[in-house]
Amino acid sequence: MAIAAQLPFEQTDPFRIAPRLRELQSRGTVHRVRTAVGDEAWLVTDHAQVRRLLDDNRLGRSHPAPQTAARTGESALFGGPLGNFATEAADHARMRSLLQPHFSPKHLRALHPRVETLTARLLDELTAQGSPADLHAAVAVPLPILVICELLGVPYEDREQFRAWTADAANIRDRACSERGLAELFDYGQKLVKRKRAEPGDDVISRLCATEGVSDDEAAGLSMALLFAGHETTVVQIGLGALLLLTHPEQWQALVDDPGLAPNAVEEILRAPGKGGGGIPRYARTDLEIDGVTVRAGELVLLDNGAANHDPAVFPDPDRPDITRSAAGHLAFGHGARYCLGAALARIEVQAVFTQLVTRLPTLRLAVAVEELTMRRDTLTGGLAELPVRW
Repeated sequence: MAIAAQLPFEQTDPFRIAPRLRELQSRGTVHRVRTAVGDEAWLVTDHAQVRRLLDDNRLGRSHPAPQTAARTGESALFGGPLGNFATEAADHARMRSLLQPHFSPKHLRALHPRVETLTARLLDELTAQGSPADLHAAVAVPLPILVICELLGVPYEDREQFRAWTADAANIRDRACSERGLAELFDYGQKLVKRKRAEPGDDVISRLCATEGVSDDEAAGLSMALLFAGHETTVVQIGLGALLLLTHPEQWQALVDDPGLAPNAVEEILRAPGKGGGGIPRYARTDLEIDGVTVRAGELVLLDNGAANHDPAVFPDPDRPDITRSAAGHLAFGHGARYCLGAALARIEVQAVFTQLVTRLPTLRLAVAVEELTMRRDTLTGGLAELPVRW
């Protein structure tokens, strides 16, 4: 099959999938593409196929020859294969078994009031500062960091350090920068583990340290993975969610009129971003067929959950945000055995923000033209650089 497209796709509206991607999606399910670093891959754009393949054990994150495997970018952690090909399934099962208890419904119910309190405090500070203000810096960034720090037992005063390291680790253009960030983050995790072994607290890192058979390196690696995943993606979701509502005033007003729509609005906020980088990378562990296309063992398969979330067969008029739509079938958190462990926590945080925002600041609006906003293009998670607002 000929190369159909070069990634990333050019995207002018963060809530519409790129025109070239829409064109590909209309022509079929599987497409041969070239990644941002020039390697060939298969791109899957159909909701039903992406959902099925996310839970297909013939695809994985590891590769038998990682040094020669196709890559999506220069990030040391996310740009290529991860893990040991021979033990991937067992390693993944162990990771989930160690972390799942810390995200149980019981733990999250206990955390819910604290998230509400932290959100209220940040909005108090925002309103005291006065209009205009940067909603990104005032709420979207600090809330997920505050929550994950409390959950893990990470000192909040270290936030500037670890946030810089996570940004470096996620750099998709500079491999050396990504490797440095990853090394700094792991070193930081090791220091935290050493401290928790000496002075344990009521937090995830301390409980990991107290778990039989968990080494310092494993505890540090798991903790830093949670630190990254547990704040950076939620920062992006809150920022883009606010932008979505404020650039579609009828949607903002609908939520102002009925804050009870917040749970539904959260699902639409998670579904709506168009994305343009190719989605979730997997490597074929064996030869397989996807909708009539033969994929060979070792080849890179990109499961485009952004395109899947804009599949008109599942979400009618998918590029039109609608907080009353039934968007629960979206794939923003993946699906199946690798479904995001922190999905419920992210939902709690995003819902707390928008429930309180529409109640306390019903006249909120953008303080600059949309064209003046800057999107982050050099990191895996993307998102806004700032979000100036008035009320």
